[in-house]
Amino acid sequence: MINELLWIGLLLTSFFIVILAYRLFGLTGLYIWTAISVILANIQVMKTIQVFGLVTAMGNVIYSSLFLVTDIINENHSKKDAQKAVWIGFFVLITTTIIMQISIQFIPDKSDFLSEHITAIFDFLPRIAFASLIAYLISQSHDVWFYAKLKKRHKTKYLWLRNNLSTITSQLIDNTIFTLIAFVGIFSWSVIGQIFLTSFILKVIVAACDTPFVYLSKKIKIK
Repeated sequence: MINELLWIGLLLTSFFIVILAYRLFGLTGLYIWTAISVILANIQVMKTIQVFGLVTAMGNVIYSSLFLVTDIINENHSKKDAQKAVWIGFFVLITTTIIMQISIQFIPDKSDFLSEHITAIFDFLPRIAFASLIAYLISQSHDVWFYAKLKKRHKTKYLWLRNNLSTITSQLIDNTIFTLIAFVGIFSWSVIGQIFLTSFILKVIVAACDTPFVYLSKKIKIK
């Protein structure tokens, strides 16, 4: 039960941090959270856990908060500002991968005791990063485009619909691309299938849970 409680706690913490960042720093705060979450999600995804009786990779909650960010920006600001967040995340992930690949090539001193663990994490990052970059750019751009399209059609009505519809369809795209690139050849097809299904189910739950936070963001709308 500890994993389930931690998962719910992580979800609420992440979403409240998004709102706090927006309240304190406006658009800049959301761009900052985009950079933070892209890095954290791609480290977390290397850890496989069991939650609610299902096997999944971590990173789903933090990564899903990126859709909350772009939806808030799209709703309260503009499609252009939301797409900027996507490009910021793309840039951050590329630069993190490059810098860490250079870093793990350094020969550690004999007093070092963490180098092999850091290498174990970041040596696998290029494959994860490549999968994430492709999935992230396509799914997030789709989310921005689809949300803006629904907003243009419905104006101020049906916020819950455009938030959930754009996020869930984009998460399906993301989940499909990322799972195939990141895990084929690493895990068996049965495990990959479990990871895909569980990840998507959890992402749908997260998408539904983030809706109140989009409404909350409208009450603290910042120019």
